[in-house]
Amino acid sequence: MFDASVLPPLLLTFKVATLATALAALPAVCLARLAQVRDFPGRDVVDAVLTLPMVLPPTVLGYYIIVVLGRRGIIGSWLWDTFGVTIMFTWQGAVVAAAVVAFPLVYRSARAAFEGVDGNLENAARTLGASETAIFLRVSFPLALRGVVAGVVLALARAMGEFGATLMVAGNLPGKTQTLSLAVYSATQAGNDALANELVLLISVACVALLVFVARIVKPKA
Repeated sequence: MFDASVLPPLLLTFKVATLATALAALPAVCLARLAQVRDFPGRDVVDAVLTLPMVLPPTVLGYYIIVVLGRRGIIGSWLWDTFGVTIMFTWQGAVVAAAVVAFPLVYRSARAAFEGVDGNLENAARTLGASETAIFLRVSFPLALRGVVAGVVLALARAMGEFGATLMVAGNLPGKTQTLSLAVYSATQAGNDALANELVLLISVACVALLVFVARIVKPKA
């Protein structure tokens, strides 16, 4: 029987991860398509910057978010002065932190998927008078869909397990910003091994299920 205290961080984790993945997915797919079809000066640098959250320590990402969106940040100060709004120590801040961490997983998967699309099919559509938007929506995206979905699901799994950036931006407030990963940390610090085991089991099962789903998605059809 699971401890009732598991439910709040579980529900918050699913909410944060789902919203973060949705927030990251659309710009990641659009930028992946742009990077794949456009050859512009500095493209490799832009590609490296967009991939950077995969390799930077989460605490560094959290610091960058604070610099930009914190109450004294570049954008955060304007939000606070104009609307009295801040994302610091809120569940919305946890969404932003998870979205930043999840973004490159969608971006890299989508770009690889678009690069795998047969260019002859796209060229054939152009000769028939299709616009670039129509080519993307009717040819490129449907053919790359499996790779894009795989990236989105991986991003969801990553967002569910986010810890470092979330801790810096949203804090660890039970019932408010405490996700499963943060709850595991708190339970361990408090010496509550039984609760920590339940939390670890929940997030492990969820992530394994998502990874199995990804494996089935990317598996070539017979």
